[in-house]
Amino acid sequence: MKYRIFALCLLLTAGICRAELNVFATVPEWGALVSAIGGDKLRVYTATTAFQDPHRIDAKPSLLAQARRAHLVVAAGGELEVGWLPLVLRDSGNAAVQPGRPGYFEAAAQVSRLGVPAVIDRAHGDVHAAGNPHVHLDPRNVLKVGEALARRLGELDPANAGVYQAGFKDFAGRWQAAMARWEQAAAPLRGVPVLVHHQSFVYLASWLGLREVGTLEPKPGVEPSSGHLSALLAAQQLRPARLVLRAAYQSDGPSRWIADKAGIPAIMLPYTVGGSERASDLFGLFDDSVQRLVQGLR
Repeated sequence: MKYRIFALCLLLTAGICRAELNVFATVPEWGALVSAIGGDKLRVYTATTAFQDPHRIDAKPSLLAQARRAHLVVAAGGELEVGWLPLVLRDSGNAAVQPGRPGYFEAAAQVSRLGVPAVIDRAHGDVHAAGNPHVHLDPRNVLKVGEALARRLGELDPANAGVYQAGFKDFAGRWQAAMARWEQAAAPLRGVPVLVHHQSFVYLASWLGLREVGTLEPKPGVEPSSGHLSALLAAQQLRPARLVLRAAYQSDGPSRWIADKAGIPAIMLPYTVGGSERASDLFGLFDDSVQRLVQGLR
């Protein structure tokens, strides 16, 4: 009998006999989302932390090993991981999770992207042809990605499709209530001019109505220079910013320098799950981000 069961499991491509679906998430926000939807039906591995620049990750053997055993890769997409994920997927030898296969999922492909360049020219820095990939910082995008992700999980694991739909429904209800709370708390931020270290917060600014009036990086992906920072400081006379923002994984030196010179607060935002003690999940990420921004105005 045990041999018949084993043979049946081999034949079932949907993975019904598999206790857990192995998920390889490239970044913490999507690892947290897929965990919230799938619960104990999934084994989720997250390839990066909030204190790593997701653009610049080494394709270590440990990542290859995790991708090799994955049934689903959940990537940010939008070329965020272009420097390392293609190599990891290629060398994993796992045909099921290659781009274009059901086992590969891109979050950015599920939403409308901001900042799509009219001209692709690397002389302009680390420009993403598909638009800004940091889509998770608009919570409305998180809902869109979650809905698509629940469907994909159900396609890969039909036996638990109802579990994934119920998981997303529960998450979405709590998320929509939290969004209303965040938007009410963040009302004072609308129209506030800010400087940013990198264009990490385009979607957050769009959602909350913040106005980005300058970037500490002279070009995307190019570290701030003293000359560029001095020019930004001079521009404060004409277009004064009230806050300067950086992500948890970015050096605090440039933002603190210009904040001290301009007399404005330098705010570290967690950027993703794990970026601060309070940002232990997606809800905490936005709770903490909104609170830090509002307190910065005071």
